[in-house]
Amino acid sequence: MIGRLSRRAMGGGLLGSLAMALTRGASARSSSATAPQPGDSAILEVGDEGVTLSQRTIPWPRSVSPQARAALRAAAERPGAPLPDPMDVPAWRTLIEQVNRGMAATLPKDDPDLPVVTEELAGVTVHRARPRAVRKGDHRLYIEIHGGGLVFGAGALSRAGAAREAKLHGVEALAIDYRMPPDHRYPAAIDDCFAVYAAEVAARGADNIIVGGGSGGGYLTAALMLRAREAGLPMPRAILLLSPRVDMTESGDTIATLMDIDPVLKGRLAATAQLYAGGHTLTDPLLSPLFGDLRGFPPTLLQSGTRDLYLSNAARMHRALRSAGVAAELHVFEAMPHGRFFGGAPEDAELDRELQAFVAAQWLAKGP
Repeated sequence: MIGRLSRRAMGGGLLGSLAMALTRGASARSSSATAPQPGDSAILEVGDEGVTLSQRTIPWPRSVSPQARAALRAAAERPGAPLPDPMDVPAWRTLIEQVNRGMAATLPKDDPDLPVVTEELAGVTVHRARPRAVRKGDHRLYIEIHGGGLVFGAGALSRAGAAREAKLHGVEALAIDYRMPPDHRYPAAIDDCFAVYAAEVAARGADNIIVGGGSGGGYLTAALMLRAREAGLPMPRAILLLSPRVDMTESGDTIATLMDIDPVLKGRLAATAQLYAGGHTLTDPLLSPLFGDLRGFPPTLLQSGTRDLYLSNAARMHRALRSAGVAAELHVFEAMPHGRFFGGAPEDAELDRELQAFVAAQWLAKGP
C-alpha cells in the first residue's frame, strides 16, 4: 500500500497508518507488451458480461499536488497482504497482531497538551480526549468509530482517533474500541457502539453528539443509526461517513472499475466480510446499511475520491439518503484513494477543512 512516508505525513490520516502496516515489500512490475498509442481504443470486446479492455497504462494524475502523486505511487508500489481464509482463525490472529503492531509504529506520538484517557463505558473500552480550551459546561461530543476492515485497528489506532478528532474539531472526542473478529463477530461491534452511544445520550443528550467514521467505521456509524432508531433512541446532531463500507456485498460499479486503481484497497474484502458476518446474510441492513430504511437519519456528510474503490458506496448512499429526505452532502476528491492521501498532501488538509466546516455548522445550527 504506502511507501516510506514520514510520520508527520502519516499523522493526518489514520487509515493511512493501517495501509502502511498492511504492506509487504515493494513489487516492481514490467511487461514486454507494446503499449497502446495515444488515441487507440483499449476495448477488446463488448459482451453480455461487460466491456473487456486491453492492457493499458493509467497515468499518475497531473491534476493533483506533487505530494498526492507521490503518495499514490508509493502506495501502488507496495503489494497488499493476502487475507487468510475466513475459517482460519489462527492465521487471522497472526495477521491482526502483525498489522496492529506495524500500524502503531507509524502513528504520531501522544500530544502532552491533549491527554487521552482510556476507560470503560457501558462495558466497552473507549478513549476520551478533551482539549484544555474546552469550557467546563460544553457538553458537545464527537464520537469516532475507527476503520480497519472490521478486524484491524484496535488499541493504538482507536486511541489516536480520539486525539485527532478532538484536535480537529476543538471538542471532546470519544473513540470506541469495539470488539472485532475472529473472537467477536457480528453483532458484537454494533452492540458496543450502541451501548456507548446510549450511555452518552443519557449523559448529555443526542443533540450534543456527532458521530463519524471511515471505511468500516463508516459502516458502523450508519448501522448504529439503524440500531438506535430501532431502539427508540434519538438521532445525533449529525454523522460523517468517510469512504464508507456500507455494502458488504460489494455490488457497486467502482468495485470493478477501480479494481487495481485504488492503491490502498487492492482487491475485494469478501474474506473480512465473511469473517465479520459469521454466516449472517450480507444484505441485512445492519450489515449493509445501504439497503436499509434511511428515513430519519441526521444530516450527513459523505466523502470519497475518484480512485477510491468504495466511491460507488458513497455515491449510492448519498442518493439513498437524499431519496429518504435526509440532508446529505457528498465530497469527492480528485484521484484520492481509499482513506485519503495519508495525511501529507494539500488535498488532505482541504478535506479536513471540509470536515471542520460541516461539524462547526452543525454545532452552530444547534445554538447555545
